[in-house]
Amino acid sequence: MTSLKSQRRLAAQILKVGEDRVWIDPNRIEDVEAAITREEIRKLIHEGVIKPLKEKGVSRARARIIHQKKKKGLRRGPGSRSGAAKAKISKKEAWMKKVRALR
Repeated sequence: MTSLKSQRRLAAQILKVGEDRVWIDPNRIEDVEAAITREEIRKLIHEGVIKPLKEKGVSRARARIIHQKKKKGLRRGPGSRSGAAKAKISKKEAWMKKVRALR
């Protein structure tokens, strides 16, 4: 199989995407090999031989799961809290801890 590096690069510039996002039809590789000018590449894009692949997004699945757990009141323990010692524990909780130790 011959290298389609220059064709891929031209197609990426024309489509305004990265080289990794250029899809070339495996059944029409001979036509792509023959195309050496921008005009020929544009023609192949118009025919649908070369297409831009969709951009991959970031999945929110894990974020949704964590959000549901936080709604239930989970993931809010002392290990999940950040901040100063007095900010982490409320005045009431600190007092309760102190009084229980005295009893």
